[in-house]
Amino acid sequence: MLRAILIRPLLFFICVTILMPMQTALAAETDDTSPWENFSLGGYSHAKINVHPGGKVEGAINEFSILLSWENNSRFHFFTELEIVRPISFNTDDTSIGKDSYLDLERFYLDYNLSEKLNVRAGRFLTPAGRWNLLHAAPLVWTTTRPLVTSRLFPTAINGLMFYGATPLADNAFEYSFYLETLKDQIVNHEEIPFEETKGARFTLSGNVNWGLSLLEFRENIPNSPEFHMVGLDFLIQRQGWEFSGEAFQRYYNNYTNGGSGAYLQGVAPLGNQWFAIARVENYMRPEESSTARWLIGSAWRMTPSKILKIEYVGGNEESTQSPKGLLASFSILF
Repeated sequence: MLRAILIRPLLFFICVTILMPMQTALAAETDDTSPWENFSLGGYSHAKINVHPGGKVEGAINEFSILLSWENNSRFHFFTELEIVRPISFNTDDTSIGKDSYLDLERFYLDYNLSEKLNVRAGRFLTPAGRWNLLHAAPLVWTTTRPLVTSRLFPTAINGLMFYGATPLADNAFEYSFYLETLKDQIVNHEEIPFEETKGARFTLSGNVNWGLSLLEFRENIPNSPEFHMVGLDFLIQRQGWEFSGEAFQRYYNNYTNGGSGAYLQGVAPLGNQWFAIARVENYMRPEESSTARWLIGSAWRMTPSKILKIEYVGGNEESTQSPKGLLASFSILF
């Protein structure tokens, strides 16, 4: 859903916190080139079909995203992602165009480079929690379905301020980010869990094995508005087309009792001619929902770096809207 109410306060926030103090620096770096020449436009689209265990068939053009960025050889960089969700959908009994669709302003932020090792970001951005959440665009991931633990335990995006950077560490690269929500979502999709008062940090170490540590605090906007503390670990290993990855998260209430948890492990093996085999196991538990265990086996054909065809079968316990079962196939393109 379009965060229309959000844009004006964010623009004001950006101007007050970043643009005004740095106005002189921007003027010094401006040349005679038209700023319109420095915009880049792209996007991606994703279509899928799901044959459920009971035989019901449904599908959709699941998303159509427009990506717009701007930079002018200066310290500033702007990025936004506007997504049309489910513009076309169908099932065994009905076909609809636009019936279930909505606009979602997924990202809208401005970066400023303070130094070689420090940047500041203001606006709406993806929460730096785990690896999948930052790379969840359909052409960039191996499967049609997303592990529940990467989308149901913490806010996937926030409106606020982030400081981030990177520095060499021996033969590795150490990256860090610290972030704080400054404006809660004004409109929440009915499929989303409402979160607020989010703050956290993420640290990654990249080398032969890529490791990540995520730390968060936030509230769920549900009865009694509980506060949660969460810790997450993730890893990625890539060798000659083989890939192993995983994430694990544990949440705690203020009294340090269990507030939800989950994890997944995924493996990818090259089969030749740009075909890959994929297998994944996952589990997920949130107090307000029943616990879920899933397994997946499938394959993907990466036709080109920007096109991928995926086929998979998902099994496990109870099926839900957020976690479908059965045979799934999808095609994604990045343009």
